[in-house]
Parts: sequence; C-alpha cells; structure tokens
Amino acid sequence: MLRAVDEQGWLTGARRVLSPNCDARPPGAEIEVLVIHSISLPAGIYGGHDVERLFTNQLALAAHPSYGDLKGLRVSAHLFIRRDGEVVQFVPFEYRAWHAGVSHCEGRERVNDFSIGIELEGTDQSAFEETQYESLIDVSRALFARYPRITGDRLYGHSDIAPGRKTDPGPYFDWDRYRAVMLAVSAEL
Repeated sequence: MLRAVDEQGWLTGARRVLSPNCDARPPGAEIEVLVIHSISLPAGIYGGHDVERLFTNQLALAAHPSYGDLKGLRVSAHLFIRRDGEVVQFVPFEYRAWHAGVSHCEGRERVNDFSIGIELEGTDQSAFEETQYESLIDVSRALFARYPRITGDRLYGHSDIAPGRKTDPGPYFDWDRYRAVMLAVSAEL
C-alpha cells in the first residue's frame, strides 16, 4: 500500500485511536529522526488491545500482574505496527508523542521534540514478522517524503537514544535490512 501523510500529520490507511498523551512541539522544532520501539502487553503476548489501552490511559492495571509497574504512566507513540502489519496511529506527526522519555540523540536531549516514534508489536526476545517490515518500510517512505530532514541515516532504536535504560527494539530487529532500504529511498527523494 502506498501511503501519504496529510497536512495535519495523519497517515493514510492507518486506523486512528486518539491518545491524550501528546502535546504541541516546541516552537521551531522540526521533525528530524525516527525512533523504532517494540512493545507487547503482557510481554510476549500478541494480538490483544492492551497496548492501545495503555496509550489511551484505559489499561486495567488488575488485568495482569506485570501491569502494576504501569500505574500513572502516561505514554504514547505516533504509530503502532501490529504483528499482522496493521498500522494504528495514536498521535498526528505534527504533535509530540510521549515515546522517548529521558533521552538524547545527535547531541540533543528531549528527543520527543524532534522525532516520530514507531512501536512494533514485539519483544527483545523474538523476531519481527515480514508484514511488520513491509508496513514499517511503507510508512517510513511516506514519512521521508513528508519530512525531508528524516533520512536513511537518521533512524534510531529506543536503545540508541536511552542506552542503559531501554533495550528495544532488541537484537532481533533487522537494522541492516531496514537501513539499506531506507538509504535507497533517501537517495531516490
């Protein structure tokens, strides 16, 4: 599917689930990098709706013993790519999603100010699905076209921008494949 990003920052073909966990980017902030994450709730369980519930502040903490640590957490990502390749958008790209936390990238802190956060349904302990890579590449191509400061060499994992604190998307994410395709896309644009 060829996707595009409209003037308000919405991705065509994505299912919208609005998150309250976002705000305006600081004046003058430009979108410059993509940050790739991974998440599943509960960890290693796929296909449910608890990630959507987390990003919309509707997660029932009693639903799983591991959820107690999430009490009061207010987070979001711009996009969530499910195992079957479905793309869910929580925050328009023109707004700041709350995905990076305490972070630094390219010599700057507050990475949320100048980034787009994409969550892949997964964990650090397992490979991602072919359909997820296809959707991620398709989405990234649309983002590169809309936000020209994002290039094939400005792609980061959460582990890159929050080392020691975060490990996602983990060792099973195929960075070589993803970067090679996106460097070629950069050269085309």
